[in-house]
Amino acid sequence: MSQRTALIAGASGLTGSFLLQKLLDAPEYNAVKALVRKPLPITHPKLEQIITRFDDLPELNLQCEDVFCCMGTTIATAGSKEAFRRVDLEIPLALAREARKQGAQHYLLISAMGANEKSMIFYNRIKGELERELRQLDYPGLFIFHPSMLDGPRTENRTGERIGQALMRALDFLIPKNYKIIHVEKVAQSMLQHALQAKSGVHVIPSGEMQ
Repeated sequence: MSQRTALIAGASGLTGSFLLQKLLDAPEYNAVKALVRKPLPITHPKLEQIITRFDDLPELNLQCEDVFCCMGTTIATAGSKEAFRRVDLEIPLALAREARKQGAQHYLLISAMGANEKSMIFYNRIKGELERELRQLDYPGLFIFHPSMLDGPRTENRTGERIGQALMRALDFLIPKNYKIIHVEKVAQSMLQHALQAKSGVHVIPSGEMQ
């Protein structure tokens, strides 16, 4: 079995934490590099934690086959549109560019269902702009995941999201598959599976397929 290295950004987040564990458990990977702002409370013989503020990416060893980007925030959490843009567009794009320079073959991104560079909604527009820029890079394989509302053990309090989740669960039988609430573990599993399949080209994976 050929051994591979995975690089993950956003490993402390909701989906990223599930994905990190799956990468560590996957026999196909002999090394997993996690780009983190502060150390994660986890140790594993395959895990290398790289502490960074993401402004020194060219100086870091990002050599890997597969890059997994699970970074994301909200405008409320970020504090401003500028800060949101940095986390959800500028850093993921800079990571993609630098990792490709260092030999990465596949880039796997968690985006959003409504991603559209022409959207009137700022959140969706930023997601769409990132997707557009990533398509311009010469990755042999680009995988863009469009999950519906995420379900999972959040640590932060998002009252509106909890209400939305409750409504979606109650009306699950009426909701089309692509719009059903989806647990983050299914998103993480889908990302792992697509990375291991190593298909070439650009692939957009809708939420229904991740279900």
